[in-house]
Amino acid sequence: MDQPTTLPQLFFTAVERFGTKRAALRHKVDGAWRDITHQDLARRVQHVALGIRELGMGAGDRIAILSENRPDWAIADYACLSIGCVDVAIYPTLPANQIAYLLQDSGSVGIFVSDLDMYKLVAKIAPEAPKLQHIISFDDLGPDVPALSMAALARHGAAAESKYADYHEEALAITPDTLATLIYTSGTTGPPKGVMLTHGNFTSNVLAALQVFSLGSDDACLSLLPLSHSFERTAGHYVMLHAGATINYAESIEDVARNMLEVRPTVMLSVPRLYEKIYARVVDAAHSGGSIKKRIFYWARRVGERWADLALLGKPVPGGLAVQRRLADRLVFKKLRARTGGRMRFFVSGGAPLVPEISKFFAAAGLRILEGYGLTETSPVIAVNPYERLKIGTVGPALPGVEVRIAEDGEILARGPGIMKGYFNKPDATAEAIDGDGWFHTGDIGELDEDGYLRITDRKKDLIVTAGGKKIAPQPIENRVKTSEFVQNAVMIGDKRKFAIILVVPNRDALEQWAGKRNLDMDSADKFLKLPEVVAKLEREVMVHLRDLARFEMPKKVLVVEEDFTEERGELTPTLKVKRRVVEEHYGDLIESAFVDEPPGDAAPNESADGSG
Repeated sequence: MDQPTTLPQLFFTAVERFGTKRAALRHKVDGAWRDITHQDLARRVQHVALGIRELGMGAGDRIAILSENRPDWAIADYACLSIGCVDVAIYPTLPANQIAYLLQDSGSVGIFVSDLDMYKLVAKIAPEAPKLQHIISFDDLGPDVPALSMAALARHGAAAESKYADYHEEALAITPDTLATLIYTSGTTGPPKGVMLTHGNFTSNVLAALQVFSLGSDDACLSLLPLSHSFERTAGHYVMLHAGATINYAESIEDVARNMLEVRPTVMLSVPRLYEKIYARVVDAAHSGGSIKKRIFYWARRVGERWADLALLGKPVPGGLAVQRRLADRLVFKKLRARTGGRMRFFVSGGAPLVPEISKFFAAAGLRILEGYGLTETSPVIAVNPYERLKIGTVGPALPGVEVRIAEDGEILARGPGIMKGYFNKPDATAEAIDGDGWFHTGDIGELDEDGYLRITDRKKDLIVTAGGKKIAPQPIENRVKTSEFVQNAVMIGDKRKFAIILVVPNRDALEQWAGKRNLDMDSADKFLKLPEVVAKLEREVMVHLRDLARFEMPKKVLVVEEDFTEERGELTPTLKVKRRVVEEHYGDLIESAFVDEPPGDAAPNESADGSG
């Protein structure tokens, strides 16, 4: 078969190439990792696909998938795609009202759910989705629950196999412009829109990505981002299968650290939050190990940054620095590699900007993070850093076959075979996003350097324009603040205001260690974060990390927020992006009080602090 142009072609090509040679998927059952070969996967996919047809669903019908990552998700996806159904990917963490909206908006006639809790949720909201006819559960829920199990569906399909002798040929005859899926945007600034992605959109992105990434049948991937997310769907699902890499499903986000040691992956995809947490744990360990360990860590970090600045650009590393880096590796960096399982070749980061300091630290440890960029509407990858030519602080050059240009107002525009078909039932929104020349308007601000590498500045809608007309890009500022070991999260506010402020979520563990050494009162959690010494410490941390900003970019006040932002309260998207408007609404009173009185002059609090406190 020539290069695949549809997802069924991609799937069957992988099955033919790898058969029973190695595991396509692995998951943990009763404490042990179980393998599913490509051949076994193909058999299960066919039986589920024929079971779907036996229920009366077929080409063009929308079927939702509401589940955490597990092999059944992949089986349901490939089964739907092989008979021309359009699957609707729904995050399992969404609240009931949003799930009801997606089912109703998409006109889904069926839905796969993971377990009893998800079944009960869907059964309760089913009246709000009048076209919904079938609920299929990955788990067997028993005779008292009127839901068809995946196993029963597969048995129906297997029994009817003789009726569908043309299954394989019909799957391969699906065309590239056939709609494959609806993936709803996370709605950081408005209601979700259903992004229509075709078989050709996905397949073009897969083949282009594999021209950049070196992946093969010796690789093992740990899958932890939701498969409902376009990044994981393309890069961690379709790319890995086509390359022959084994996909290992993490038990949960909380279990990722342990699963890395068990699986010993060679590649992982994640959003910056994971790398931030890994880095924070390393910093915490250094601080809790005493003054000598702390000094060694910061020395190693400085050495690593100097080494990375030269090595990643292919410049010669002086002998003395090379010796220092080897020593730093023995003392600090090899421990980080061990935490990842000891076989990691590279990470891929997407979904939000990655702090350059963290990327340099990982690179110094021999763990390159290949930062990329894209959106659900672009299938999703637009640009990514290649391993051999990694340029920290950028998201790399455009993917092969993708064009990128910068509009006059700085907005990033993209054109190519991965651009969506449009927004489902929203022709006006589609016309607004894709112009007459086929350029997709990303809504992000960026620039291209002399080597064609793309650098993201911020979201166009997130830009803060002060009352004086000054434009501030908040994300880079927030990311720099989050490199402090005392800061868990940060959000900058100030649009149409006279000045900007920043909300800071403290790292309680690091802050309490610092306070304990100063004998501060920590008996009351509420009072602790309001202590003048604690507030002043956090202000100093913010200002030290932002000391080289332009004066108008500097937040004039620091507000301490006790609890980190959560998805449950609607402050984060399922991919952990902060919903700035929601945060501003939740902390409205606190924010408004900060703007009541202007700070003296335009000086920032404790601006002269040197960080020694």
